[in-house]
Amino acid sequence: MNDTVLIILLRAAAAGHIAVALLSTQLTRLLHWEEDIARMSLLVREVFKIHGWFIALTLMLFGILTWRFAPVMAAGGNEVAAWLAGGIAVFWGVRVVMQWTHYSRGHWRGKLRETAVHWTLTVVYSAWSCLYAVCALR
Repeated sequence: MNDTVLIILLRAAAAGHIAVALLSTQLTRLLHWEEDIARMSLLVREVFKIHGWFIALTLMLFGILTWRFAPVMAAGGNEVAAWLAGGIAVFWGVRVVMQWTHYSRGHWRGKLRETAVHWTLTVVYSAWSCLYAVCALR
């Protein structure tokens, strides 16, 4: 795969990271979790919210760093860029495994919209993991 194609794919992934980061700040509202969260103990509720914001921040940083350094990641030969790409590859690879091993299949099985979301996330996160792995190994 040539550098130009990798740069385009990395910039698309960067935009995707930023979009997911922004979307994740609205999950409570979008998924109607307000009542469930309100029933949590104060400590669990606070930890849940802080972890959510830190995941959003992490994804935003992945997006910004990828956008800025896409040419360096694509070219290979830069140890810092390779380690960053490798770290992001592991992050998304583990996320895909968790998608299938942690979440109950009852959340999506037999539900068209939820199944579509489940498979879309699986494909996108797998693609990101592979893309960053390619860059890490260049």
